Amino acid sequence: MADVNALDAAQLWPHIRAWARELGFARVGVTGIDLADAEMGLMQWLAAGFHGGMDYMAAHGVRRARPAELVLGTVSIITARMNYLPGNTSNDWRVIERARLARPEEGVVSLYARGRDYHKVVRGRLAALQRRIEQAIGPFGHRVFSDSAPVLEVELARRSAPDWRGKHTLLIAPDAGSMFFLGELFVDFALPATEPDALSDAAHCGRCRACLDACPTQAIVQPGRVDARRCISYLTIEHGGSIPEALRPLIGNHIYGCDDCQLVCPWNKFARRSPLPDFDPRPGFTGAALADLFAWDETEFLRRAEGSAIRRIGHTRWLRNVAVALGNALTTLAPGDARRAALVAALATRIDHPHPLVREHTRWALEH
Repeated sequence: MADVNALDAAQLWPHIRAWARELGFARVGVTGIDLADAEMGLMQWLAAGFHGGMDYMAAHGVRRARPAELVLGTVSIITARMNYLPGNTSNDWRVIERARLARPEEGVVSLYARGRDYHKVVRGRLAALQRRIEQAIGPFGHRVFSDSAPVLEVELARRSAPDWRGKHTLLIAPDAGSMFFLGELFVDFALPATEPDALSDAAHCGRCRACLDACPTQAIVQPGRVDARRCISYLTIEHGGSIPEALRPLIGNHIYGCDDCQLVCPWNKFARRSPLPDFDPRPGFTGAALADLFAWDETEFLRRAEGSAIRRIGHTRWLRNVAVALGNALTTLAPGDARRAALVAALATRIDHPHPLVREHTRWALEH
C-alpha cells in the first residue's frame, strides 16, 4: 500500500489530471468504493434475465457493486473518459451515419469499432498513467480495467463527474455527449473524490424519449432499463447462437453493434473528437457493400480485423450478421432488379457453409 497522506494526495491530483490529458484522456475523476445503493438495481436487472446469454454478468453478481471485493485493498477509483470520434469527423456526422442506415446494401459497423480495439487502447494508456503515478509516489497496489471485468463502469463514472446516465443507460457528459469509452484505475490509497452532479438523471433528460423511440428492436424497455436480449449490439456481438427470427428484420443493415440511440440524442451535438489516430476507421469497416463483406473468407476476416474489437466475434458470427443484413436488403429490392440478383448470388456462395449457424441465416436470407 502506498504511503500517501491527504495533503500529498491533494497535491498529486492536479498532476494526475495533467498526465491523463497527455495520454489522450478527455477527463479523469475519483470516486470511492461504496456502491451499495447500486446493488438492488443490478440484481433486479439480472433477475429479469435482461443480461441474456451473458452468463458472466450473473456469475459475478454483486461483486460488480463491491470494488473492494474485486480488488482487495482498493481505497479509491480513478475513472477515465476517452473520446472516440475520429479526428477528421465532420460536424454533420450524425446525418452521415443516419444516411448509412438508409442504404440497405451497405454494412454498418458501430462507430466505436471501426478502428483499433478500445480495450487495448484504454487499458494501455491507463497502465501508462499508473506508471507515471508510481514514479511520483513509489509502488502502490492497483489494477486497470476497461470493459474487461465485473465493474459498474457507468455508475463509477457518474459518481465522479457532472455526468448522468441517459434513458438508454449510457453515460452522458454535458460537454461531450456519449461518444466515449470508460476506464478505471483501482488504487490502494485515498484520493480526494471529485464531485458528481447534484441533479437526477431524469432532470437532465426531461421528457425527451428520442433514444427509446429510435431503438429498432425496442430494447429500451423503460427509461434507464435495457433488455439486452433485444439489443442489436448484444445480438450482433455478445450473442453466440441463432438470432431470433422475429428480431432479424429489425436489425436492418447493422452488422456489428448499433449507434441508433446515440445518433438521435440531442446531447451528442457536443460529442468530441479523439486526438488519437487509434480510432480512425479501417478500410472495410466504413461504407463497404454487404456482398463484399460476405465474400471474406476467414483468413481475410482475421487480417482485416487484426487488432480490432470486431475480431472477438470470429468469422462465423461475422457471416451470420452479414447474412441477416443481406436478407433485409433483399426485401427492399424488386424481383427484377439486377442488384437483387447480385445479392442472391452472394448468399448462394454460403448456402452449404460447414457451420450450421451460417447455413441457417443464409437460408433465411434467401427466403426474402
